[in-house]
Amino acid sequence: METGCEQAKTDLLSLFPEELESFAASLGHPRYRGRQIWDGLYRGAKSPENIRNLPAGLIETLKSSAVIRRAEVEEMYVSKLDGTRKFLFRLCDGKAVEGVLMKYRHGNTLCLSTQVGCRMGCAFCASTKAGLDRSLFPSEMIGQILACRETTGEDVGHLVLMGMGEPLDNYENVLRFLRLVNHERGLNIGMRHISLSTCGLVPQIDRLASEKLGLTLSVSLHAATDEKRKEIMPVARRYSLEELMAACDRYTEATGRRISYEYALIAGVNDTAEDAAAVGNLLKRRLAHLNLIPVNPIRERDFRQSGREAVDAFADAVRKGYGIEVTVRRKLGSDIDASCGQLRARRDGL
Repeated sequence: METGCEQAKTDLLSLFPEELESFAASLGHPRYRGRQIWDGLYRGAKSPENIRNLPAGLIETLKSSAVIRRAEVEEMYVSKLDGTRKFLFRLCDGKAVEGVLMKYRHGNTLCLSTQVGCRMGCAFCASTKAGLDRSLFPSEMIGQILACRETTGEDVGHLVLMGMGEPLDNYENVLRFLRLVNHERGLNIGMRHISLSTCGLVPQIDRLASEKLGLTLSVSLHAATDEKRKEIMPVARRYSLEELMAACDRYTEATGRRISYEYALIAGVNDTAEDAAAVGNLLKRRLAHLNLIPVNPIRERDFRQSGREAVDAFADAVRKGYGIEVTVRRKLGSDIDASCGQLRARRDGL
């Protein structure tokens, strides 16, 4: 898959320290030069020349044999309501993805992208409108964090893989990214500070369970019956709700981690008392948290956001009727189109 990002060259920012050491040795240099390259990358180096403690000969060799894939901030919007920052990141081939930096009491959380576009086809999502363009490299995911920190001057302590793309549809690259971002000599972001969202790819959920990473798995539920889920989520035609929930049970059993179930409330579609009862019955015997999300209106769809009264009634019905912990996601950046996919669509005329 050619992306215009010099595929034949070694992708330095996607490598672990020991891999960089081996790469330096393969070029005829001491292994410790690999550690210097690693440190330079995480200090913000965008080209080999920026790594000042490397000898000139190695710099020249790196320029011809390696690439530093980054993400650069092309546009940034700051919410006047709550300080949320929305980013359009430009990749090395000119394609774009989006991210959102959100401020919470516990620190800053970056919602980042794992793919350019998405092929999952969820009816309420702007990211999937033009399908999947390509998946991101680990370096491009790390690059979003580095670009965010450099542009804002603020630290990022929590991550949600909930921007553009389906993370488990880019499994190998996402797994490498998670381990890279967790590395103590790099960004050192703890797994318990990372949430990964999936629309419900059952085999990949099982694979992720076997990794025992300690992150939070967020499963996009959005309906508690197969019939209704199929209307808004094409993945439900491949994996039934029974298959999905069995995989979630296996994940909890293998990891001991509670799953967060995401539920976008769409007026007149999935926000009735009957829907609340179906959700309650589905989750009541599981180690579960329900995160209600008043759907973000997008220009390409005619879905409407559930009113506050309907949201509160839904939350109360599940919480009080079934003993399930429920939160309603705080709406951030509503004045800057903070839901992912809209900036790219506008930029690229999608």
